[in-house]
Amino acid sequence: MKTSTVIHSLVVLLIISPLIYLAIIWPSIPTIVPVHYDLNLKPDKFDSKNGLWLLAGILSGVSVLIYLLLLNVRRFDPKLRKIPPSITFTRIATVVAVFLTAMNYLLISSANNNIRLMDRLMWPLMGLLFAFIGNYMNNIKPNYFAGLRLPWTLSSDYNWRKTHQMASKLWFWGGLGLAIISAFLPSPYSFIVFFIVLFVLVIIPIVYSYRIFKNEMSDDQ
Repeated sequence: MKTSTVIHSLVVLLIISPLIYLAIIWPSIPTIVPVHYDLNLKPDKFDSKNGLWLLAGILSGVSVLIYLLLLNVRRFDPKLRKIPPSITFTRIATVVAVFLTAMNYLLISSANNNIRLMDRLMWPLMGLLFAFIGNYMNNIKPNYFAGLRLPWTLSSDYNWRKTHQMASKLWFWGGLGLAIISAFLPSPYSFIVFFIVLFVLVIIPIVYSYRIFKNEMSDDQ
């Protein structure tokens, strides 16, 4: 059996492991559990614990689909077919799978009399996700599925490369800062910090990419 096949099998096993965990702790879970949280990560909707199977199953299913899509993105993307294979998408797929699995465990643990876990860990996990994606963003080649897919980056390989070089550092340090700051802030403030950081991570690369586009247009005239 190929090493890659073993690794992919282990990742899929990791993705479905929350369902195994849920089955093991099922007798200890309260009859009524939180199934929805407000913007401050406080539970605002409760339901029978049977609903946990649906929520955990959907999250695991989405994680598997995203993982398989990123592993096979070359089959669907005409831009990627023109360049040599890269391990970048495999790494990003693994990072996203680990993140969604952590969220699944967090959801189940919060339902099992640990509601504060959602409040304490949600935003730091989001920050770490941004940081990990930023760490690999510089290696993403032009494609239609992942990265900063703007009109200007998709029309120019130079624009794509320069934008992702800048965004890679921005996402890494922005995500790391979010993870550290939100670990020490109450959830309402972490929520505000999260959206400020998200705004910066999205808007600055867009403006930067557009400026490169305008400069390229000026050079062509």
